[in-house]
Amino acid sequence: MRTAKIERKTRETQIRAEVNLDGTGRYAIQTPIPFIDHMLTLMCKHGLFDIKLKAKGDVEVDDHHTVEDIGIVLGKAIKQALGDMKGIARYGLASVPMDEALAQVSLDISGRQYLVYNVSFPKKSKLREFDPDLIEDFLQAFAGGAGITLHVNIFYGRNTHHIIEAVFKALGRALQQAVSVDPRVKGVPSTKGTL
Repeated sequence: MRTAKIERKTRETQIRAEVNLDGTGRYAIQTPIPFIDHMLTLMCKHGLFDIKLKAKGDVEVDDHHTVEDIGIVLGKAIKQALGDMKGIARYGLASVPMDEALAQVSLDISGRQYLVYNVSFPKKSKLREFDPDLIEDFLQAFAGGAGITLHVNIFYGRNTHHIIEAVFKALGRALQQAVSVDPRVKGVPSTKGTL
């Protein structure tokens, strides 16, 4: 089984994650940021990943440190769980609607971190106290930790919650596609012989 456990402790956050890439979509997500909990459960369910994640952070200051460090830890856990990456599909693409919003996520498990983020929110974005701009910070940290090239595009959407939900569902599905093993792939899927 392709699994990993990662722990990160700083003066700002304490995060522990367990990831099973070959799961069934089971999750136990516990952070001080309910909106992030909700988005990560969607990623697990639609990507069929089993993830246990527990996070504490200095949210009395701001949610930024916790959101970013969760992205780093999850990305590193996925990278570790992939191991030698032999036989993986490498690329993933998913287009997911959420009511009036449509998101597309393309990714490459390339060993090169890069984020292209074409997402804008309505002027009157409202998600209780969560800042929707932190989603870009999460994805940047996630791409860096996992060593992936990640393109996130929103074609349209009116509701901020729906826009972000479509992104996380598409991320789960695209990632599941990319980490899947194809028995026809011999070694790593690269003409260079390494990722």
